[in-house]
Amino acid sequence: MADGLSKKRILSGIQPSGEGIFTLGNYIGAVRNWSRMQEEFDCAYFIADLHSITVRQDPKMLKQQTLSAFALLLACGIDPEKNLVFVQSHVHEHAELGWIMSCYSQFGELSRMTQFKDKSSKHADNVNAGLFTYPALMAADILLYQADLVPVGADQKQHLEFTRDVATRFNNLYGEVFKLPEPYIPPMGAKIMSLQEPDKKMSKSDPNPKSKVFILDEENVILKKFKSAVTDSETEVVYREGKDGINNLMTIYASITGGTYDEIAQEFAGKGYGDFKVCVGQCVADELKPVREEYARLMQDKKYVEELMKKGAENAGYVASRTLNKVKKKVGLYL
Repeated sequence: MADGLSKKRILSGIQPSGEGIFTLGNYIGAVRNWSRMQEEFDCAYFIADLHSITVRQDPKMLKQQTLSAFALLLACGIDPEKNLVFVQSHVHEHAELGWIMSCYSQFGELSRMTQFKDKSSKHADNVNAGLFTYPALMAADILLYQADLVPVGADQKQHLEFTRDVATRFNNLYGEVFKLPEPYIPPMGAKIMSLQEPDKKMSKSDPNPKSKVFILDEENVILKKFKSAVTDSETEVVYREGKDGINNLMTIYASITGGTYDEIAQEFAGKGYGDFKVCVGQCVADELKPVREEYARLMQDKKYVEELMKKGAENAGYVASRTLNKVKKKVGLYL
């Protein structure tokens, strides 16, 4: 693992909650890129289980999904020898710095966060304090590791801006304690849309099972979902405004094959949408097959996965404690 001096540090987390754990959107937009970045960057990746409990979870299911999500990161090619890979709740510094950061977060800032508004409307019976203050914990997640870069989608930019604002406020008071993280936006495939409502992002919380593909879906399931993908009344496979369904399928195909939109249009010139959807589905199934196989192998050796969890937490805790102790000294906590 890099010492952080020669390489920029990049950090990201993913929640273990929800049906199916990771979607194709998570894979193309985030997890697949994570494995590719481990040679170029000093990487830290974590399972954000503390963030999951802002919404009521089944305890047994959350525990199982946390193990599954950790194993799935490994199956996607993330090497625990090259990266910090850990479970958020196993590193107590996250919760500690989260509290301190909440004390430097303004009520008005938190109340303007769009995800708080969205989740409050979806879970009106459980608008808890954690749901309101979770951006402070998210800021702690990033700042603990002095991350230079954070992979973000368009819907996450607000969180990173909040993190930078809180870090700047703290630095102005106590000196240069935190690095100000910059966004890292993948060049293609950063946002994969629903297969049924292609004007909306693919989401594991979508009630329509046909709208999303999970990394662990079997090949026949994947092919069936792509065959039923929404397109339009035209027949030409081309990327242009007003063709949201085809644009989404072309983005998926381009992200996996590396082809350009023009090359894809030429490949399917004179062919119908049916042929195109089958081809995209097969290409996705082929891409995900080795991931599913490696995941199944890892889940047969639970003890091994748990050992990697423990080692990852120890390594992450060593890095995180250095930042937290500096913060504690700055604010006057007695060490």
